[in-house]
Amino acid sequence: MTGFCLDLTEEQRDLRDWVHGFAAEVVRPAAAEWDEREETPWPVIQEAAKIGLYSFETLAELFGDPAGLSLQIANEELFWGDAGIGMAIFGTTLAVAGIFSAGTPDQLVEWVPQCFGDPDSPKVAAFCVSEPQAGSDVSAMRTRARYDEAADEWVLNGQKAWITNGGIADVHVVVASVDPELGARGQAAFVVPPGTPGLAGNKKIKKLGLRASHTADVFLDDVRVPGSCLLGGKEKLDERLARAREGGRAGGQAAMATFEASRPTVGAQALGIARAAYEYALDYAKDRVAFGRPIIENQSIAFTLADLRTEIDAVRLLIWRAAWMARNEKPFTAGEGSMSKLRAGELAVTATEKAVQILGGAGYSREHPVERWYRDSKIYTIFEGTSEIQRLVIARALSGHHIR
Repeated sequence: MTGFCLDLTEEQRDLRDWVHGFAAEVVRPAAAEWDEREETPWPVIQEAAKIGLYSFETLAELFGDPAGLSLQIANEELFWGDAGIGMAIFGTTLAVAGIFSAGTPDQLVEWVPQCFGDPDSPKVAAFCVSEPQAGSDVSAMRTRARYDEAADEWVLNGQKAWITNGGIADVHVVVASVDPELGARGQAAFVVPPGTPGLAGNKKIKKLGLRASHTADVFLDDVRVPGSCLLGGKEKLDERLARAREGGRAGGQAAMATFEASRPTVGAQALGIARAAYEYALDYAKDRVAFGRPIIENQSIAFTLADLRTEIDAVRLLIWRAAWMARNEKPFTAGEGSMSKLRAGELAVTATEKAVQILGGAGYSREHPVERWYRDSKIYTIFEGTSEIQRLVIARALSGHHIR
């Protein structure tokens, strides 16, 4: 019998070192420029595509790790380099997760490669769920999907808000309501192919952080997609809606299934930011001399860094546990996926704030990256479910009650 082991495999260590090398040599040197420009870093995305980091094949290998850890390892290392560029590179993954969680094998083969393009002409994809009046409250979604039986087409109408890669993506995965009376149980996910008339992105939103990542509203005006673009197929949707109308369990919901699968990955991104801030502050504290000695020799500084390192290691274990459970189809009976995202997001905010404080005035200056990491971190307590929503999910799982 093989003993219990927390050591990474050789393949996982090689992956970690490979992505870390790219983050250190390509991403970090470019981070300040693209943050300042607030533009999609297409040259960096292309570099990632050329080495195979940004590709369908690599993502398939990451998803294929039986331990479920490879995707988290890659995200932590890339976002250690820079969160804005990291999101520009890995933002496509959310759309892929939407296709993977709801699509048929044929749909995966058809659409996932198109989300990436090729090294000479890389593309990005977008997952469109949030709306102006439906963020955490997915059941309030107003985007509608109507089936035109004569043409075997779905007609989509509505507005999506805060969409990563919205409007600039080749492939948009759109969650819409098919039966509004059923709330979230009456929703389905659709692929909108490249160049489909009626889909338009608004101008790029100016943000506090993640400035290299494109975020925009997406408008759908009588967008017609073939019946084959309904992820999972119409027969499966009709069966699910029938169960919901009869009061039974409707099965997976298009938006929530994707979010549940992605929460450990989002946590890994936040962990990468936290680790970057901690490491930078540690190095600074060992070099910065005040009152005749390095500031690391002051307990207030040393204990702060000790607490941060402890939290970083603890949060990584939460993320790895949730990722392993998801990959091995172990149910989140205590909201384990939400636990990982909650603690990682709040740690990112705490770690970057502490790093700014340790650097003092220097930390408030753009001469050091900690101010950028501080700005980038805040979104991790907001998107993909706010910290309050994560606590709600955990509390409901623990109590069995519908806590509001």
